Amino acid sequence: MKQFMAMLKKNENEHPPPTKLLNLAGQLCQELQSSSPSLEKLVEAMMKCKNKRDFLTNIHVVRACVSVHIRKGQHDAACRLLEYCKAEEKEELVQLWHEIHYRRVMEKLQTDVLTPLQKFRCRKRNPPPISLCPEGLKNRNYSEEVRQHLYRFAAEVTANPDKKQREELARAMNLQPTQVHNWFANYRRRQKS
Repeated sequence: MKQFMAMLKKNENEHPPPTKLLNLAGQLCQELQSSSPSLEKLVEAMMKCKNKRDFLTNIHVVRACVSVHIRKGQHDAACRLLEYCKAEEKEELVQLWHEIHYRRVMEKLQTDVLTPLQKFRCRKRNPPPISLCPEGLKNRNYSEEVRQHLYRFAAEVTANPDKKQREELARAMNLQPTQVHNWFANYRRRQKS
């Protein structure tokens, strides 16, 4: 830690900072993950630095900064940090984004655990920004054309197709047979209610 602080002070005006300094920051963040006061000092030193954006290219530094913000209850600051960081591990950044919002909901509800449904609702209400998901979130709905085809089949042929019919439908619409099976099961459920 002392070596890092000395290197940080020595290179504070260098842009970009030396790779050795960035690597050491990531390594320290990984090692100090469980040591709260030391990690906080480290994060504070990096975030006061002129080159803080360069440190935010390392996923270990980003994770450490987010966990420090969450511990302090600074959820908005943690979200802003994720929006503007330049780390390449986008999937992990999206998970951190969700974790921030889960923590916020847990504090609001005064609970230690969220149900899968609460987590789902939390993700729906707080989608990650485009900077974390440039291709957007996966859309789990079928296209209008596929839905129309399935509705037509259910109305004109049967709402309970056999295995052979499901396989033919799946092939025709480029879906898996289980997807077709689940669509019809959900369709029948919706018809009952």
